[in-house]
Amino acid sequence: MSNGWRAARPELLVAIVLVVVAGLAGYAVAGPRGLVFVVIAAAAVALLVSRLLVPAAPPLSDVTGGSDDLAARSSFTHYWHYLSDLRDGIAVRPAYQSRLRPSLEHLLAARLAERHGVNLYREPEAARKLLCRGSRDDDLWAWIDPAQAGRDEPTTGGSQPPGIPRRVLERLINRLEQL
Repeated sequence: MSNGWRAARPELLVAIVLVVVAGLAGYAVAGPRGLVFVVIAAAAVALLVSRLLVPAAPPLSDVTGGSDDLAARSSFTHYWHYLSDLRDGIAVRPAYQSRLRPSLEHLLAARLAERHGVNLYREPEAARKLLCRGSRDDDLWAWIDPAQAGRDEPTTGGSQPPGIPRRVLERLINRLEQL
């Protein structure tokens, strides 16, 4: 990059001399206000020219498999959004299925891939064995099984089934941390 600036020395020298001469002329005509005006105008032109000379950033690569709208949020709104997902997922099953379950499934898939080399979607039985180490953990798989993702229990009489019980959610999160 320094070679580019060295090659532009004559142009930079001419620009500096031009600004100094214009500043002196502005000072001679309008006093200190003229000098300030010339300096501000020169700075604006320099910023505009440098902006035009800097190449545009390369386009972001297209992400396949959906978008992560959580990445676009600030950490403050992300925290409150996630907290409401937890509360709603505990309260009613549709909220668990649509918001909390995909997050937990994504965490499980990432843990299995990073630490055990197991693909949750191609090797669900191996994933189940890693998640459910003891008989006490067997019920956890029903809450996070990728095959159950779109299936939901029908509502009866307008009431919605309860979401994931708090103790089951705590056990599931603990197992995810241990993986």
